Parts: sequence; structure tokens; C-alpha cells
Amino acid sequence: MPDPDRRRLLGGAAGMLLLSVLPTGAHAATPTIVAVRMWPADAYTRVTLESDAPLSFKQFLLKNPNRLVVDLEGVELNGELQSLAGKLTADDPYIQQLRAGRFKPGVVRVVIDLKTEIKPQVFTLPPVGDYRNRLVIDLYPLVQNDPLLAFLDEQQTAASAPAAVAAAPAPAPATPPNKPQVVERGDLKVDRLVTVVLDPGHGGEDPGAVGPGGNHEKTVVLQIAKRLRALLEKEPNIRVVMTRDGDFFVPLGTRVRKARAAKADLFVSIHADAFTRPDANGSSVFALSERGATSTAAKWLAQTQNDADLIGGVKIDTKDIHLARTLMDLTQTATINDSLKLGKVMLGELGNINRLHKAQVEQAGFAVLKSPDIPSVLVETAFISNPAEERKLISDDYQQQMAAALHQGIKRYFAANPPPPRTKIAQG
Repeated sequence: MPDPDRRRLLGGAAGMLLLSVLPTGAHAATPTIVAVRMWPADAYTRVTLESDAPLSFKQFLLKNPNRLVVDLEGVELNGELQSLAGKLTADDPYIQQLRAGRFKPGVVRVVIDLKTEIKPQVFTLPPVGDYRNRLVIDLYPLVQNDPLLAFLDEQQTAASAPAAVAAAPAPAPATPPNKPQVVERGDLKVDRLVTVVLDPGHGGEDPGAVGPGGNHEKTVVLQIAKRLRALLEKEPNIRVVMTRDGDFFVPLGTRVRKARAAKADLFVSIHADAFTRPDANGSSVFALSERGATSTAAKWLAQTQNDADLIGGVKIDTKDIHLARTLMDLTQTATINDSLKLGKVMLGELGNINRLHKAQVEQAGFAVLKSPDIPSVLVETAFISNPAEERKLISDDYQQQMAAALHQGIKRYFAANPPPPRTKIAQG
């Protein structure tokens, strides 16, 4: 005899909370699922279903136990859908179990058993890059574990106008208990705790550039960022915040908002360059420009980086759009000048370990650098599209050298440009 919960899932409507019905419109072709992927992380877990034609779907939540159900309309069960259960890892923070089965002719039901209550976002994305049509299922915790994301959620809920968000940045999270309160000035010459935000580019559904050996930009830049974090955290008066510390996608606007919520003193976005010619090589540093790109290459690179939200897949929020425009309008020339100073110092350090692709800091309209009050640079560590530099990027030695160079650049910048006072730290 079937279990009552399974009977309810497969036939009855009792206990169902209907959230949304989001058809993508009529289409001639019957969609086929061609790939399924999962990206678990503390911030949220993402499930992606890729198809050769747009999908129509319905979603609803069930309680006792907590489950999310997604009905795929006009789809037949195939091997890819049946493989979904095998993608689950035991350490997924939000999914207990998931399965796909034929619910009725032309409808496949995906059932996700949840470890806790979640706020789902389910949406479709059109083809872009190497991806075809996608149905994205994002599972956010009801209570966000990430303190910065929790703060941003509160701000977004409470804000009556986007300008209020830009005008009132968050107080920085409390200093971790193991951070010394007494700071030796040493060669950093600052009189308070300073916050550096490290932004490993791409992540999750967005691999970034892929080298000829199959290595992903998102992986090597996260490894370099973690090495840099370890070096910076040895400094007694530097606090480090990462926009991501795992393999998951973070929208560009969220990266900027996290930096502002942390009251960052510096923002360093770490990437690995790519070009159509495999012989392109060297390291580069970029800053924001208000007046257009300093070169065609810089403009092209900014456009490819700004497309990350399309590749990674984000449900567009009108508040985020307005916030992005507000931040762009508020960008100050003084902040860009500080970014250029930081970039110049970084180039000096990078030149000690690698050829410089450009001898000067280039500028373009990078969305991730559009914070109005935080000196921000984007570092291209090397060309992952170059076979020799790809081998360097995946080597422990080069990653450590790169982290050390960026560490020295940050220290040199603060030594020459001490941040303005905010919260004083007692001096011994």
C-alpha cells in the first residue's frame, strides 16, 4: 500500500501551498532535459535543469516534512532527470533527498525533501554562452547564516527607496574574538582595524574562462584568494571578508553590496584572463572608469565580466537594478583615484613574478567595481587561455607567489594611504 505522503505528492492537493505558476509561453518543440547540476553552499543551494527548449513549470511547498515540489510540464522522464538523485551530497546544507518521477502523461514531478524551512526562488533563463535553456531552483535558508547576507536581506525588506540603501551602509560585523584589540602600527601605519574584501570571480554555474587543459577560472582564483586571505589574516589590524568562499555563484550586485555592508576599506576582485589567441600572456590590473574604457581590450574585458550575471543566472530584482544605477551615479572621482593608486602598487608587485600584459592600470566600466566609496581593483592574475600560464595558475608555487604579491601590494597601499579614522583601536 502506498505511503500517505507519496499518495499526497502523486495525486492529492491537500496540504499544498501554491506559490506560483510561471509558464514561459507556448513553444513548438517538446523540451528534453539535457543536463542536471547541483551547487550546494551555506549561502544557498542551487539545482539547475538544462533543456533544449524553454520549460513551463509549477511549484509549491509542503510541510511536515518540509518539501519543495516542481512540476515540469510537457517533459518526459529521461536518464538525465533520473540521475538527479545521484548528484546530492550528504553535506548539502538544505536538501535531505530529491527525486524525479513521472506524475502524469507529459508531467515530470521533482520532489526535494528539505532539512529545514527554505525560501525558494525558481526561475527560467534563456540560452547564453555554452548554456541552453535553464530552469534554476535556488534554495535559500529562512534564516540566513551569512551575517552580511542576512543584513542585506533586512535592508532590502526595510528599505522604502533604493537610495536609502546607498546612503546608509551597514555597521561592520563585530570583530572576531580572536582578533587582537591592541595593534602595533608597524609598517602598515594605520590606527584602526581595516577591512579588505576579496572577491574571487565567477563561481558555481559560472565557470569563468576555461583553459586549454580544462581548468576553470573560478577554481584557481578561489584558491589564490584563500591563500591571500591566510596571509592578510596574519596582520594584526586587517580583517578579511570573502564575497564567496566556495564554489557557488554570487551576483555582481551582491558582491558590491556585501563589500559596502562590511564597510570595506579595499575591494580586490581576482580573475584569470582569457583571449582568443593562446599566446596572449601576462598580468593586468583594472580600475573603474566613468568616461569609457582606456582601450578596446579593456572595454571587451569589462563586457565579458559584466555578463557574469547572465552566465551564472540571477533572478533580476528591480531594487537591485535601481541600486546599481544609484551606485553608478554616486561614484566619486576621489575613489577612482584611490583605486588607481592601489592598482599602480599592485602592478609593481605583480611585475616581480610575471610579465605585465599592460604596464599601466587600465580602466573600464566593470560592474563589480562600482562602489562609490571603496577603492576597488580587478586583478587578472594571468591568462588561463595560455597553456603555459594555465600550468602556472594551477601550481601551488605560482598561486602562493601571486597571493604574496597581492599581500605586499595591499600593505604598501595602506602604508602610503592610511584609511581615514572610523573606530579607534587602542594602541599599546
